[in-house]
Order: sequence, then structure tokens, then C-alpha cells
Amino acid sequence: MSTPQILFLGLIAGITIYLGLPVARIKNPPRSLQSFLNAVATGILFFLFFDVLSDSSEKVTKALPTSSHGSLGTFIPVLLALLIGISVGLLGLVMFEQRFLRRDPSKMPAGSHLGYMIAAGIGMHNFSEGLAIGQAAATGAISLATILIIGFGLHNMTEGFGISAPLAGSASWAFVGLAGLIGGGPTFLGTAVGMVFHNQVIYVLFLSLAAGSIIYVLSQLLPMLRRAPIPEVAMAGLVLGFAIAYGTDLVLIAAGA
Repeated sequence: MSTPQILFLGLIAGITIYLGLPVARIKNPPRSLQSFLNAVATGILFFLFFDVLSDSSEKVTKALPTSSHGSLGTFIPVLLALLIGISVGLLGLVMFEQRFLRRDPSKMPAGSHLGYMIAAGIGMHNFSEGLAIGQAAATGAISLATILIIGFGLHNMTEGFGISAPLAGSASWAFVGLAGLIGGGPTFLGTAVGMVFHNQVIYVLFLSLAAGSIIYVLSQLLPMLRRAPIPEVAMAGLVLGFAIAYGTDLVLIAAGA
């Protein structure tokens, strides 16, 4: 498979995020439906946090110096990448939001502001996915790269829903276009970078950046669930969102990725 073909498929894996974004265009949803959609989106983000943190933590554990493998020279940079990435992802989003999105930090982010924050966190996660695609292709593992592209493309559909669900009825087509670019575009960029540059520290850094930003986004979404008109329905949506995202990930694992 040629480089242009791999890049094109990396692009396809990224733009599938647009399949879930039109939910934001639902007009005047009932409050109970809005609450349910918020809960499903929160469940998806909970899984993404679990996914990126477990993946990055696994890389740190593998680099841990033991009698059989690992060394301080590899362990310390990977560990620092994890800790710095979480810190920058969390604090950076806080500072960006306060400076550019809203003046009063005591108020909840509203409308597209919240959607763009979710898209930013997902975008950093998708950059690391793109790296995995590019690295697999660069090492000649074309079948693995193809499986990753299909799996990540399926996974990105749920991420698009995670971005748009909290905004149902309040987003424009301009938001859909830009949020998709922020959230899905990094998959293509990561594929291009991964084909020419392989570095474990950078991979862990972007995973942990995503983890830090998702922590902050979840801190904004959880109070919305507490105000849900029917708490049982909201909790069911939370579980459903986690199960949907987890299910797409299991498909990827079962395929051999």
C-alpha cells in the first residue's frame, strides 16, 4: 500500500467523526432527552479517559526497570511524559477557557464552548491513534494498519456523538464543521507523522494530554447529570455511552489490533 493510500485511509478514519456530529442539530429536544444525550456523551468520555490512561500507563509499566527489561533511560522520559501531559492537558484547557472562551470561571461553559473543549480533548486522543496507524504502516504491518483504520473510524463515530450530544438543538452547521476538524483532523495528522517519526515518549505525551483535558471536560459535564430531571434515565445513559464506546474498542481488539 502506497503512502498516499495510507494517508487517504487515515483521513477517512478521522472524518467518520462527522457521522455523530449532526446530533447537535436536533431542534428543541425535550429536557429529558437532552439529559439522556448528555449522559450518553459523558459515558463515552469516561471510556475514553479509561482507554487513554490505561494505554499510557501500560507504556510506563513496560519501561519500568526490572531484571528482564526496561531501564531508567527509557522509564524516566516516559513517566515524565505521562505526568506532564496530564498536567498540561488539564491546566492548559482551564487557562485557555478562562482567557478565550468566558470571563467568569464560576459559570458553566455553554453551547459551542463546551463542544469545542470536548473536541480538543478527543483530538489529542485521535492524534495518538493516527500515530499508531502511521507507525504500523511504516514498519510494513499493512494489515494491522488497515485494521486500525477501520477500528478507529468506527470508534470516531461514537466520539462525534460525544462532542455533539450536550449541544443538541443549540449548534450551527459551522460548529459541526469546525468541531469535526478539531476532533477528527488529528487522526490524519498523526498518521502522517507516524509514518516518518516513531517515538514512544511523544505517543505517551499525546495520550496523557488527552487524559488531562478529558478530566476537565468531565468536571463540567457531571454537574449537568446531577440536575437531570430523571436521575435513573441519566445513569442509564451514562452506562449506555460507556458500553457503546467500549464495544467499538472490543471490536478493534478482536480484529487483532
